[in-house]
Amino acid sequence: MLPIMILIIAIGAALYMAWNIGANDVANAMGTSVGSGALTLKKAVIVAGIFEFSGAVLVGKHVTDTIAKGIANPLLIDTNILILGMLSALLASAIWVTIATYFSLPVSTTHSIVGAVIGFLLLYNVSLIHWNVVLNIAASWLISPLAGLVTAYIFFMIIKKTIFAKEDPVKEAEIVAPFFIFFTVVVITMSVIYKGLENLNFNLPLIQALMISFIVGIIASLMGYFFFVSHKYKYDQDKYKRLENFFISLQIMTAASVAFAHGANDVANAVGPLVTIVDIYTGVSLSAKTVIPLWVLILGGFGIVLGISTWGYRVIYTVGKRITEITPTRGFVAQLAAAFTVLVFSKLGMPISTSHVIVGAVMGVGFARGLATINYKVIKNIVYSWIVTLPVAMGVSAGIFLLLKCIFLG
Repeated sequence: MLPIMILIIAIGAALYMAWNIGANDVANAMGTSVGSGALTLKKAVIVAGIFEFSGAVLVGKHVTDTIAKGIANPLLIDTNILILGMLSALLASAIWVTIATYFSLPVSTTHSIVGAVIGFLLLYNVSLIHWNVVLNIAASWLISPLAGLVTAYIFFMIIKKTIFAKEDPVKEAEIVAPFFIFFTVVVITMSVIYKGLENLNFNLPLIQALMISFIVGIIASLMGYFFFVSHKYKYDQDKYKRLENFFISLQIMTAASVAFAHGANDVANAVGPLVTIVDIYTGVSLSAKTVIPLWVLILGGFGIVLGISTWGYRVIYTVGKRITEITPTRGFVAQLAAAFTVLVFSKLGMPISTSHVIVGAVMGVGFARGLATINYKVIKNIVYSWIVTLPVAMGVSAGIFLLLKCIFLG
């Protein structure tokens, strides 16, 4: 068995990776909210920190199996090699995400960690790799942003047609607002109870989850009508301000739900490899069902919040301000489209990246306003970073693995 120092280093590497996840991926949830002015950067950091940490700690257990064991069968790998390989994967993926964040580029941390795990396996035994995972990731490069773009475009055109294309958009909003509230709350509730609570092994059937979501949505729409719609203002200026505030409220709701789901899913990118190492050192069978220690989830959640608080602003500004101009309406549409797309595709069993989806959704609301509203230079740089994520993570991981192997195994 390798010295216990490796476990300590792995804990530090997991914390470093979680910090990177917070610094880069928080833009998935908060970029459009800051860009539209719905939230200040400080408030966005607070909201994201609360919901990311809650998602990571409360419902982060289920998805950890995928990173730790989904790429290759750990029983077929020598334990010392597996420890060094997982440590290499953590360090390599974290280094790449740090570089991407420095250049304010939103990348997929899932792709980073999966590519890094593949990197050390290429040197150890290429036949152990489950190549269907690699193919799924490659497919998600195209599927994720296109799905987000199309969904956001459709949603925005619906709002444009039902509200902003009318003679009196405020009056029309009073009529259709409850429907937007209903749909938004249904998507959020489904994301929590059907996608989230599955991680707690509630395993609600689709019909039951839909019924609960519809009931919650109806209650929310009635409450929304009473508080946001039925109350009349004396001056037109106040009416228009109320319309803007209505979409701000919905945007913050969707942003919080995306943050919760993101924390639940992406904490695995930080703690998945660490759990494998911890299991080896504590004598837990790698063939048994993984039980994630609470302290590991707290470590991951803490790291994510730390990343949000310190360096998250870089990618937030890219997503929220540099791709296209974001208003509360556009920001709400982008967030809702991202939440809806991730929910649908995850339940269809199709690979999808939240980072890629939200960028596509922001592009979608931009295209709905006209092709000239998109900053194509920023989009080009983002796409390049997506393409190189897998090979860069693989290469860096392979290099670190060789170095660690020479140091500890000779």
